[in-house]
Amino acid sequence: MGRDALALRETTIMTQTTKYVVGITDHMIGVPDIEADVLGPDVAIDFFATTNEAEFDPERLARLDALMVWGAKIGPRSVAHLSRCRGVVRYGVGYEKIDLAALEKAGIPFANNPDYGVEEVADHAMAMILSLHRRLWEHDARARNYRTGWQVHSLKPLSRSNKATVGVVGVGRIGTAVVNRLKPFGFHILGYDPGQPPGHEKAIGYERTESLEALLARSDIVTLHCPANAKTFGLLDADGLARLKPGAIVVNTARGELLDDFDALEAALRSGHLAAAAIDTLAKEPPDDHPLLTAWRDREDWLAGRLVITPHNAFYSDQAAVEMRRNAANTVRILLDEGRLRNQVRDGS
Repeated sequence: MGRDALALRETTIMTQTTKYVVGITDHMIGVPDIEADVLGPDVAIDFFATTNEAEFDPERLARLDALMVWGAKIGPRSVAHLSRCRGVVRYGVGYEKIDLAALEKAGIPFANNPDYGVEEVADHAMAMILSLHRRLWEHDARARNYRTGWQVHSLKPLSRSNKATVGVVGVGRIGTAVVNRLKPFGFHILGYDPGQPPGHEKAIGYERTESLEALLARSDIVTLHCPANAKTFGLLDADGLARLKPGAIVVNTARGELLDDFDALEAALRSGHLAAAAIDTLAKEPPDDHPLLTAWRDREDWLAGRLVITPHNAFYSDQAAVEMRRNAANTVRILLDEGRLRNQVRDGS
């Protein structure tokens, strides 16, 4: 269904059976037909189709009973016009672009969407962990130029999985799924997550560390699965990278703000203190130019196979994309029907 047809359909609903109006700022997968199916015929959808908050019409915001958000920023400018809004729901897990304080001041609850794509992100992280641990991309990059010999070009060091330690920072839904995937390979698993209760490590099967520093110092591979907030911004900045065990590997499928110092990352990779890194999320997407990214794009020899970047699609599978949209729409439907917002997130939580 095209946008014009959808708009016409919504106009018809609004004049006949509409009880609610739900705004959708944007999303990356066409028109909101799945959301319309879940929300039902008594809901008119106002699809803004933009991530630019400045383009949100105040009059359209004022008529919304709920607002669904993908990549747009929601700040005081928008919140001021959400006069009848019962709740704001984000399609994804992260919410650093949402001004929770402004929403809370206006009495508008906010929810994220944590129960989708867990398997996909965990699988993506595992693919990165195993590929960098086995130095697959580096072997691939260098094997292109081998003209004499073949097996003699095995890269060293290259240890067995059961001789390596993986540190999992954040042992929530996705971190736990990663732990469960790591176990059959024989890795020794450390976990750091002060939000998990005592004994969680025994139930799941990892060794708890009481500090991030202890985990970084002991881990051959560090994989990040924590949210971006005031405590975790720049988690692996220059100081954090310096605390890593020499020759370590870093995997980030969480938030770009955790590993956002390209100068420090380049220095750590050039010096060899960091053996390799794999990144799925960046603080700015697409990223600005930087010498490290230029070296990555140009396949410079010193970096060959040691830096892997994927375009923030660890969450994605055909099934997860549908699950995400249905779950977010269901959250709104429950809010409209019952006045209850599941997965609610509060400022400071």
